[in-house]
Amino acid sequence: MMLLLAATPALPIDEAGKYVAGAYIVFVVLLLIYVGLMAAKLARISRDLEELAELAEGRAARRDDAVAEEVPA
Repeated sequence: MMLLLAATPALPIDEAGKYVAGAYIVFVVLLLIYVGLMAAKLARISRDLEELAELAEGRAARRDDAVAEEVPA
């Protein structure tokens, strides 16, 4: 009797297909949301990195100008 219960599926195959398809759809939607969030985060980090690079270049240029003014020719 236990072997018979273990071999029978919980739902008939024709009914379970709808739930399996639904589960795959939910999984793909969640995966797309995750990828979208990671892409937005990557874009924000890239923007911030470019801004920091510009600030660093500006500081280096100002420092070089200040050193050039201090040294008499």
